[in-house]
Amino acid sequence: MRIDPDPGESEFDLIRPGYRRPRRRLAPTTPIQLAVSGASTGPTIATVRTMKSSDNLSVRRADLDDAAAVGQLLHDFNREYDEPTPPPAELAERIQQLLGFGDTVVLLAGAGPDGLAVLRFRPAIWSSSQECYLAELYVAPAERGHGLGRALMDAAMEAAREGHADRMDLGTSETDFVARRLYESLGFTNREGGGQGPVMYVYEREL
Repeated sequence: MRIDPDPGESEFDLIRPGYRRPRRRLAPTTPIQLAVSGASTGPTIATVRTMKSSDNLSVRRADLDDAAAVGQLLHDFNREYDEPTPPPAELAERIQQLLGFGDTVVLLAGAGPDGLAVLRFRPAIWSSSQECYLAELYVAPAERGHGLGRALMDAAMEAAREGHADRMDLGTSETDFVARRLYESLGFTNREGGGQGPVMYVYEREL
């Protein structure tokens, strides 16, 4: 598994359940602010504007008609790192199934679309709310370094709140310093109880 700890590397990486181990790589981005537009039932989750320019970075919720584009993005990501992957058509079919189940939300960024975030919801044990798992985060190589990753993360947290989640979890590699800095800047922690509590670990195995 190729891990480059250089915090200046302009790459994105993510958890690939079933195909790759937890790792995320992020490019530095300009600070951005989130402006949620419209009602929560609308197709646009959020519009994000960079503080350095007037360019808008739009993030919207995918629907069944977007399955092919989602499948292509997921396929392109795996191929970029020479990982095994189903063909785009199979991934698109699976995405349609997951969207139909109602426990998966896919967010798309850019006009291409150029990036995505995949959220999986599950009922919480300790409350009557939901929990949200960030399963996928990806930005196409040509669009990295322009704030799409942070825009997706901001919109993902907003979508999780709209889905009645009271917590959100994700996984990343210890050496992915840029990704860790992004998540920590958004309030995520790998410490029990926050602060200086014990470090939390993620374990997995194939079955």
